[in-house]
Amino acid sequence: MRKLLVLLVMVMLSCIASFAAKIPDEVKEYINKTVPGTDIRFDGVIVLPDNTVYLPLFPSLFSDVKKIEVKESFPANKELNEKPDAIIFNNDFVVMKVLTDGHGNRTVLHMANPPLQIRTGLLPQDMLVPSGLVLPENIKGIIGNLKIDTKSEDVIKLTTRESYEEFLADTEKVENPALIPQLKNKTLFVITNYSKNIQVVEPANNSPKYSLAQKSIPVDIKPVNNGKFLLVTSYERPFVDVISVADSRFIKQINLDTFPEEILIDENNDKAYITSPKASTIYVIDLKTMTLIQKIRVNGYCENLFLAEGKLFYADKFKNEIWSIELEKGYELIDIGKFPNVSALAYANNRLYIASRTKSRIAVIDYATLGLENEFTAVNKPIAMLLHKNNLYILGAQNNKVQKINTQTGKVIDTIDLNTEGFSNGFNRIYGTDLAVITDIKTNKYSIFDLNSGKVLKTYSLSIPVNEIVITDKVKLFD
Repeated sequence: MRKLLVLLVMVMLSCIASFAAKIPDEVKEYINKTVPGTDIRFDGVIVLPDNTVYLPLFPSLFSDVKKIEVKESFPANKELNEKPDAIIFNNDFVVMKVLTDGHGNRTVLHMANPPLQIRTGLLPQDMLVPSGLVLPENIKGIIGNLKIDTKSEDVIKLTTRESYEEFLADTEKVENPALIPQLKNKTLFVITNYSKNIQVVEPANNSPKYSLAQKSIPVDIKPVNNGKFLLVTSYERPFVDVISVADSRFIKQINLDTFPEEILIDENNDKAYITSPKASTIYVIDLKTMTLIQKIRVNGYCENLFLAEGKLFYADKFKNEIWSIELEKGYELIDIGKFPNVSALAYANNRLYIASRTKSRIAVIDYATLGLENEFTAVNKPIAMLLHKNNLYILGAQNNKVQKINTQTGKVIDTIDLNTEGFSNGFNRIYGTDLAVITDIKTNKYSIFDLNSGKVLKTYSLSIPVNEIVITDKVKLFD
């Protein structure tokens, strides 16, 4: 079974909009050198570390220059780190700062006689424009076919109690413990399975502050680009929706052939792998451009996606088969074997850990030989696993316990009781931290778990049903 070659079809797709943002590399180098930490978004918008926003204007033809320099700035003789209102580079590329006029509208610099590079420049036609942007009449040609929304027409935020009231949990009001420091300046995005909307919760409260309107009940949700955007898949919708967290807007739909489900983020390579089990397909999204760049045909109904060391693992739900895709070896597909009712996969030290939910067992496979190296009894109904350093944490759904395994010795180090008295259903790392959030679908609680110490820091209750929680830093933009 070792050398069964992949039957994948890799189709490179150019799903680029009619005029997508591709800021020249030499301009990016200037920006990164002049203002380190600047975020050049996939749609071309330039956001400095202090949230100063610049819009890019592309010339019809770039001038050929040996070195990028500021040709002209407003005010004069300013570099980007001095945050002028506009800069014209010597290759005719332009950036214009987003300003606020006397009426509170977002705008750009009003000039009686704008330079030719500004009058004839063009905004990227797939750009997320600040809502309510008001442009001076003498440069409105920079819009092209780009749609500029009013301040409210594109916002998906629902602020009334009716957005979540009918989905309030049937539990008594509980006074939550004090907010731990690790949750300060964080935001919770909660999927309920009862509402198609995503509930947005401030950690200090147990009820949603508002919700993000969706067209269908979400299947999966993942934060990307330091939590600035959410990728969302929904039932019976052949799209991946991209939501801007800062201003609660849909900014893009990535069209797919079939219905996507599970989302796996590869942070190191700025990619997202997204399963479509019914189509036996794994889609690959480039997170830098938010475009579909590849689709991989696989064997079976793929779920429980897991990525480690250049290998993409998945389980075939119907045949109980485990497969590995060698991403760095010509996409070779390796049949690892059959295991009953797989609920989670993990990989460390050349060993594949396979959790069987119904058997409450963990199988350990030597990846070099594909032989069974070990098998042991886990916590009752293992539903999820998380690797952290030399430790493997296994979440037991039924008895609400977390088992801690040393991956070097294979020994059980500890068993941690969550004390939620419900049914645990989720175990997800909090992006950019050594923490994880554990959700309880029966008691509508969530626990913050320290992966370094292997301890529960605090458990909180919510007034809404909880299926999945994503926790990100608060994001501000265009405020």
